[in-house]
Amino acid sequence: MKPVLHGYFRSGTTYRVRLALNWKGVAYDYVPVNLVEGEQSGDAYKARNPQGLVPALEYGGAVLTQSPAILEWIEETWPDRPLLPADPIERSRVRAFAAAIGCDIHPLQNLRVLKKVRADYGVDQDGALAWARHWIETGFAALERLAAAGDGKRGFLFGDGPTMAEIYLLPQMYNARRFGVDLDAYPRLVAADAAASALPEFEKAHPSNQPDAPAEA
Repeated sequence: MKPVLHGYFRSGTTYRVRLALNWKGVAYDYVPVNLVEGEQSGDAYKARNPQGLVPALEYGGAVLTQSPAILEWIEETWPDRPLLPADPIERSRVRAFAAAIGCDIHPLQNLRVLKKVRADYGVDQDGALAWARHWIETGFAALERLAAAGDGKRGFLFGDGPTMAEIYLLPQMYNARRFGVDLDAYPRLVAADAAASALPEFEKAHPSNQPDAPAEA
């Protein structure tokens, strides 16, 4: 039985799930949900996920939502090639790094928030992008310091291979580049992004390699 992933090529939360599934070697089917055209707000999709958010993951008759919960389920269901360290302190550090992105950076620069900023507060596109850059840069400054707690083996953040920290970092680095963030101040993050992105499983998950990505993505 294969999971069915409902998502959008550029969605950071969907990107996280693709990364984890690919790393675990789990084959899955993919159903695009066009966020720009508002498919996530239609009755058909909301019957699957009442929040109207991506991703949603179907498996064995169940529908799983919210990428942190999905990622924990993936880790528990396919424990080989673990994305969380065995040591409890290191595991906590990885989770804290991931939460800093998932809770404090990504929500402030996702599509629906930027739409709201533009629509209700008289902010043009440049202003919305400046808003996104501010929160990314503020968060990245802290993440760069958090990354110093890791051992940086082979360029990864918390060990000699990718963890949940990279699962969260790669989509956020993709967004940072889209929004024009100067990444020179974050060498540890850049190194970890490069090390993880070079893995074939992670390269396959990149937004530009998804079936719903336009040619210019």
